[in-house]
Amino acid sequence: MRVLRKLLGTGALAAVLAAGGMVATTTIASADVACNSYGECWHVGQRYNTYPTELGIHFYGDDWRKAHEHDTHFHWMKDRDDDHGYYSHGEWHGFAK
Repeated sequence: MRVLRKLLGTGALAAVLAAGGMVATTTIASADVACNSYGECWHVGQRYNTYPTELGIHFYGDDWRKAHEHDTHFHWMKDRDDDHGYYSHGEWHGFAK
């Protein structure tokens, strides 16, 4: 009986350590917000370096969006499933693949 109890205790400890290791190595998913100089903003999953420079794209964290989503000078555009592109004057322009 002691052997069984010891094995169960060791197994439970191993499970807790494994779960703790997974939590420690899991990154929190974060969505960035991209805004152009016209105040058009949308969520992006990745910050690309191919945006046209004349658009003046700036990136912010998702917390920034929550703080500014009711500001009248920002226009929240439809979030795209495929964010390989950008908004300009209300139109989506996808990057060539």
